[in-house]
Amino acid sequence: MPYNDLRDFINNLEKKGELVRIKTEVSPYLEITEILERLLLMKGPAVLFENVKGFSVPVVANLYGTIERVALGLESDEEGLEEIGTFLAYLQHPEPPKGLIEAIKKLPFFAKIMSLTPKSVNRAPCQEVIIQGDDVDLSRFPIMTCWP
Repeated sequence: MPYNDLRDFINNLEKKGELVRIKTEVSPYLEITEILERLLLMKGPAVLFENVKGFSVPVVANLYGTIERVALGLESDEEGLEEIGTFLAYLQHPEPPKGLIEAIKKLPFFAKIMSLTPKSVNRAPCQEVIIQGDDVDLSRFPIMTCWP
């Protein structure tokens, strides 16, 4: 079953023991990036920092820090990732079919491409809070600093 949104994916990671929640206050200045670097090197879990110093917005990171989580995010298995990679590589440099028979052979491939069209919706959770004009302030969001 496809993920409805990022929250859905995060919940699935948590159910599978692939995400930890950190409730302790952490700083976006050097501290979070240091934690994440260590976790990435250890192939550690995804992390949801719930209490970022100076911000009301949580930070989620390392969602795709392992091959297993990449596969989980793409609803595939590790072997299927190679097929996805081949598919994406072809899309970078597609070659038109050289004749009718080759075009017919590629129909399933073209059908797969057509199934990738985005789904349009009238309302989405990301549209629940709308900030416009002078109220727009990107400093409300924690920006990680990884180097002083």
